[in-house]
Amino acid sequence: MRLVRDTVGGAEAREEHGVGAVALALHEYEAAARERLSGPVWDFLAGGSGTESMVTAGRAALDRIRLRPRCLVDVSDCDSRTSLLGADLAAPLGIAPMAYHRLVHPEGEVATARAAGETGTLLTVSMFASRTLEDIAAAATGPLWLQLYWLRRREPMLALVRRAEDAGYRALVLTVDAPRVAHRPRDARNGFAVPEDIRAVNLDPSLMSASHTGAPGASAIARHSREQFDASLTWSDLAWLRERTPLPLVLKGLLTAEDAELAVKHGVDAIVVSNHGGRQLDFAQPAVEALPEVAEAVSGRCPVILDGSVRHGADIAKALCLGAHSVFVGRPVLWGLTHSGTAGAAAVLRTLTEEFDEVMALMGAPRVHLFGPSGVTRR
Repeated sequence: MRLVRDTVGGAEAREEHGVGAVALALHEYEAAARERLSGPVWDFLAGGSGTESMVTAGRAALDRIRLRPRCLVDVSDCDSRTSLLGADLAAPLGIAPMAYHRLVHPEGEVATARAAGETGTLLTVSMFASRTLEDIAAAATGPLWLQLYWLRRREPMLALVRRAEDAGYRALVLTVDAPRVAHRPRDARNGFAVPEDIRAVNLDPSLMSASHTGAPGASAIARHSREQFDASLTWSDLAWLRERTPLPLVLKGLLTAEDAELAVKHGVDAIVVSNHGGRQLDFAQPAVEALPEVAEAVSGRCPVILDGSVRHGADIAKALCLGAHSVFVGRPVLWGLTHSGTAGAAAVLRTLTEEFDEVMALMGAPRVHLFGPSGVTRR
């Protein structure tokens, strides 16, 4: 499978000539990535499940939220710095876990780690990363978390945890909204399979073979999940993982107050409110709409992170007002990575941070903790 179109110059060439340093709006990075990537790879990154209603629903929900600024506040010294589970961040911003960064750039997650370090951003590394945990850690100068799916075979999952501990990763993120991968029509239509030269290198090839076997009208990603993901996972299984590692445990994919309450009851260290980028349950409520009830249920007992449809620094402010401690951003980082590797991914992160800094000043909220429920209204 060809990953990039022949008609567009390579990312390496753009880095050499400094194009990656040009500040673009996020939608411009998106357009550039769409032009550069092959159709099946773009569909894999951009597509959603079912009717794909959730791909746009999160953005629409964020756009319905309006900010309520306060005036005559001293904003001569705005400070966007914060911390999350002991990690110091330049802004309340992290990179969501996404598989196979080498689909869009030869250096893959190593380039993303450099970008995260340059911008003071947390990077969550996918279980299906296309670079080794150790190579990513060697390139990183900022905090790293490791994302996991619960596999039928627990030994490979535990082996990854041990490697993450040894390499200095600071937390585990267990994705819990994917007992299996939902039907994603674009991937099925394309018969999408991960190219043979791009692999989840941190796992034994025997666990990943199905993801590389394409078939007309079927997604290899979905077939792989049915073979390897443990759909019998329940709350009681979390104790098994907690007993085997000192790393904090974060649950990603919660959308209800009921599950948030159970998460706190079972001792999780943070919650990521997420609808999986619109790639799992179709017609679910967007993450930002679920955020207030989750934050209320948690009631400050652990950090709450919003993941989904973040495209502007104002979205960070909206999330903080609704009870989040931080946000995760996903696809835009891959757009930047496609455009110009480390430089492009870092530019995306800087753009979001700089926009948030401006919003802090214009909102009359020069510190992160000053954002609260009175700062937003709904259109």
